[in-house]
Amino acid sequence: MPHPYIHLPMSEQRPYEPFGAALALWKERGGEVLLSGPAGTGKSRACLEKLNAVCIRWPGARALIVRKTRESLTESGLVTFEEKVIPGGWGLLQGARRRVRQAYHYPNGSQIVVGGLDKPSKVMSTEYDIIYVQEAIELFENDWESLTTRLRNGVVPFQQLIADTNPDGPRHWLYQRCQAGRTIVFESRHEDNPVLWDRIANDWTPVGREYVAKLDGLTGVRKPRLRSGKWIQAEGAVYDDWDRQKHLIDRFVIPASWRRIRAIDFGYTNPFVCLWIAIDDDGRMYVYRELYRTRRTVKAHAAEIHRLSGDERYEFSVADHDAEDRATLLENGIATVAANKAVGPGIEAVQERLKVAGDGKPRLFVLRDSLLGRDEELVEAKKPCSIVEEIDGYSWSRGADGRAVKEEPVKLNDHALDALRYATMAVDHKIPAVESPEIRESRERAQAEDLERQWRDINADHWWNR
Repeated sequence: MPHPYIHLPMSEQRPYEPFGAALALWKERGGEVLLSGPAGTGKSRACLEKLNAVCIRWPGARALIVRKTRESLTESGLVTFEEKVIPGGWGLLQGARRRVRQAYHYPNGSQIVVGGLDKPSKVMSTEYDIIYVQEAIELFENDWESLTTRLRNGVVPFQQLIADTNPDGPRHWLYQRCQAGRTIVFESRHEDNPVLWDRIANDWTPVGREYVAKLDGLTGVRKPRLRSGKWIQAEGAVYDDWDRQKHLIDRFVIPASWRRIRAIDFGYTNPFVCLWIAIDDDGRMYVYRELYRTRRTVKAHAAEIHRLSGDERYEFSVADHDAEDRATLLENGIATVAANKAVGPGIEAVQERLKVAGDGKPRLFVLRDSLLGRDEELVEAKKPCSIVEEIDGYSWSRGADGRAVKEEPVKLNDHALDALRYATMAVDHKIPAVESPEIRESRERAQAEDLERQWRDINADHWWNR
């Protein structure tokens, strides 16, 4: 493949040279290619540079940059594309801002469309020559296969879906697809990234040494995945029934009649967590909003919780026992009930909800885009930033013989999971046991409004109104 900037004036060239797995990705023309590896190896940059090169080399090419949700793509892949890939002085960034941009238009007629699979109609209604999926473990396999059907634009000599990902567990469909030979996989390493590794000195750069030291300090399953790029299951995982493909679901409109609660775990240096949870008519729990932040006062959090809650009504807000922090919440208009903090029974309650019930569904879900922004300090420290990232590495303590002791979990990176445990115990053990009259009246009114709305929809669609 010609150099991506071969047709540009020298003043606008920003040369990129791939190494290792990134170079193998550039050369490969197979239909499905995955760049897998630890954090910081330059996977996204390699994929985006290839898309840019394809659009320059073949006029009229159509490409797609996609992630499971558009919001996460805006704050990750598009930042890399605009700040590191697109040559300075180009006009591709003119027009709409990154948050609302729909496409990048090249002078030669090529185009890169951007979107999220949370709104699939916008990206699945056309054809492409090459598609790049960022953080592919977030997708369902049918998402992946649906994208492959869009590869038929025919301008580029090869039609290709490329993707990058940090590893997950070996049971993940993407790992199984690679093992079966249906997807070509290249394993990237930190030495592939010239920012981290000096190929002439054959040693880490100062930036690389500092970055790798952070990864070496990780604990649990995050270390082999993010430091070594291994597809590995957490040994002694507390919630071994957790499955992103089952429990992590797309956002939907939550009916006003569903019960709602909040669960809070206090923290300052450690994260303060507030989970908003809806409960359907069959008792299933849905985490639909998550505040996960460090270094803010309880008073500041209370103001944020009020703002985010809007006019929603809650049966109760359950919180950690800290008397001073609960008093601060109360002073700012948020009354709480004390959590049942029994660890063993709480874990068992969550475990039961994660199991698939007789109707083929678990009784606990997390909506995919629940997190209200990532804490940059935690991102920099390579620590979990959400309930989903905590649960992947939550494991039992180990005895002197190295075996998991299924009595006490490792007390680390479990702040959102503590809040989830409080909520589950409160709901399953009916704490508090009785609704307030105001909440009952609000819930019954919402149920009546839902029924009336359903009747209007049915009546409007009936043959006598057509």
